[in-house]
Amino acid sequence: MKPRELRDLSVDELAAKEKEFREEEFNLRCKHATGQLEKTARLRKLRKEIARVKTITREKELSR
Repeated sequence: MKPRELRDLSVDELAAKEKEFREEEFNLRCKHATGQLEKTARLRKLRKEIARVKTITREKELSR
């Protein structure tokens, strides 16, 4: 997702997105450990998405 799309979400929706990304990251890490993951770049992208969500969540908390 783009940062602009994330900024339009509420804090609760951002928390749900972060949880969704973390679950996907966990599943990909398990596949990677067993050698079933072909697109390893997705792991890096997910970590960046999680960081982006956390940053925007923090921005919203500070602006209250």
